[in-house]
Amino acid sequence: MPGQFPYTRGPYASMYRSRLWTMRQFAGFGTAEDTNGRFKELLRSGSDGLSTAFDMPTLLGRDSDDPLAKGEVGRAGVAIDTMADMATLFSGIDLAAVSTSMTINSPAAPIMAMYVGVADGMGVERSALSGTIQNDILKEYQAQKEFVFPPRPSVRLVTDVMRFATSELPRWHPVSISGYHIREAGSTAAQELAFTLANGFAYVEAACAAGLAVDQFAPRLSFFFNAHMDFFEEIAKYRAARRIWARWMRDHYGATDGRSLQLRFHSQTAGVSLTAQQPEVNLVRVAIEAMAAVLGGTQSLHTDSFDEALALPTEHAARLALRTQQVIAEETGVVHVADPLGGSWFLEELTDEMERQAEVIFAHLAEAGSGSMLEGTISGIEDGWFVSEIADAAYHFQSKVAQGEWIQVGVNGYVEGDDVAPSTLSVDPAVESQQLTTLAAVKQRRDDDAVRRCLTRITAEAADSSINLMPALIEAATHLVTVGESMRALESVFGLWYEGNVV
Repeated sequence: MPGQFPYTRGPYASMYRSRLWTMRQFAGFGTAEDTNGRFKELLRSGSDGLSTAFDMPTLLGRDSDDPLAKGEVGRAGVAIDTMADMATLFSGIDLAAVSTSMTINSPAAPIMAMYVGVADGMGVERSALSGTIQNDILKEYQAQKEFVFPPRPSVRLVTDVMRFATSELPRWHPVSISGYHIREAGSTAAQELAFTLANGFAYVEAACAAGLAVDQFAPRLSFFFNAHMDFFEEIAKYRAARRIWARWMRDHYGATDGRSLQLRFHSQTAGVSLTAQQPEVNLVRVAIEAMAAVLGGTQSLHTDSFDEALALPTEHAARLALRTQQVIAEETGVVHVADPLGGSWFLEELTDEMERQAEVIFAHLAEAGSGSMLEGTISGIEDGWFVSEIADAAYHFQSKVAQGEWIQVGVNGYVEGDDVAPSTLSVDPAVESQQLTTLAAVKQRRDDDAVRRCLTRITAEAADSSINLMPALIEAATHLVTVGESMRALESVFGLWYEGNVV
């Protein structure tokens, strides 16, 4: 039954009858002021959670005035350099009332420090903050490639955030273990399932090694899955994920709190399924993928905008994406039954098959790590095993498209040849110079001696793995130390990671 171990049919008995999933739309472009305006529009349109997209320099821990940031500032997300930007980003938004998600990994700790600093400045109690920071570094080496430091010190940063949140942010999810990007890189559904849960097990082992008891932190772990086009396979994937997590947490890691066994997840419709050809058809794809996520029991959902294969979404497209969720919630009746497809012979067999394939991968990683999923996962990163497996799957799928074995409407089937591109969002190049001016002004007014003291503290404490770095990073944020400066201080101790060739 739903709400009962192993939670195959859902983590809660009543599911959407008592509470709908959080409708959390992803947004971020230009300056903090630009994105603040989009946030407020989404909230006015009925969104009940915010999800922040950062620009590429921020994602890689680079400031907007870094030479490597030139031409990328504010382009694919919002530029955040200092806590002053973070304050502008959430200006006029009650952080005690809104759940906030931040999609960032390598610089997750400095960015989280800025968010906490802004909340402190607003007078919001830390215990009232709710939301999620992605903070999933392992999948960066496997798929998304926005890593900075080597795996082991990076995992230390993840656990520092987990320890801090466990102590001071009881409503916060300190890591969102993310299969989404693994699937976007080309994996199969079974690989997405297995790699994601393996990463989750690795973080459990790392947190326990850092001194936390499993039931202290596991209830606040969350997951992030892709909602792809193979309708029944996706639903089976979510059901298998809950079952596997519950069994492993109880049998392998000794969790006893029921909340530690309940896998809860955010989902997002598949960006990789969107097409630039006949882009309006993406509305249909997104609706089908969103329905699969709902029937699979998601706790939070983002629906892609139909124009995202062409550019960042326009306000109109983002509103239509939100309306897709609202139609499913209010007009289809699917919210009245938990796991309505449960018991289907086909779906139950598919769920079992997903679990079987995942267990084969777990066995491989456990052997590689001499029984440790953390060591097996790091080994798979260092020897390129994950990258190779995903690359093979991506090549196999693309070969099927090229040979016409898999039809993508408008791409290799039902091609009209007269596609009309919709109006798209354009980020003004002046955004970059505006952000540089803002950053220069912040650097001009801050206390340089305090900045130096903060950076010295970060460097010293990074060298001692027993010290949690979050207090030092929060102090640095409040003194307007930039993301890039904090990251360079950590780099002086941790070094940089360079991916090797994969054969």
